[in-house]
Amino acid sequence: MAKLVEYKDMAPRAKAVVDTIARGRSIKPDEINNVWKALAVHPDVMERFAEELKAAMGPGSLDPLTKELVYLSVSIANGCDYCIASHGAMAAKKGMTVEMHEEFMAVVLAAQKGNKIAQAYRVPVDKAFEEK
Repeated sequence: MAKLVEYKDMAPRAKAVVDTIARGRSIKPDEINNVWKALAVHPDVMERFAEELKAAMGPGSLDPLTKELVYLSVSIANGCDYCIASHGAMAAKKGMTVEMHEEFMAVVLAAQKGNKIAQAYRVPVDKAFEEK
């Protein structure tokens, strides 16, 4: 299991990352998620991941809830319990209702099955779907 470093015990580089995230989420730095406490031991990885996440999840063409749902679906496909829990909670915070979650899960599960069917039967990609 990963070693979790509490905010008060983090090195300055890790604290700087957490401070930025905490400001963006309007939380206290000592309320930061466990993933950041684990990454505090690895400041290079922590800084890179924080920048990538900020760029991906920040303002853009997709709305914040859609971004959370995409992250959640990838987390389900990858079997990451931590990310399923955290991004499920973030999606709910950004407006996902119980009804939306049920519909979302139906789509994710259908997609997983469709992917496995196409893979298992080695279905060739249609010419119409090829990039041009």
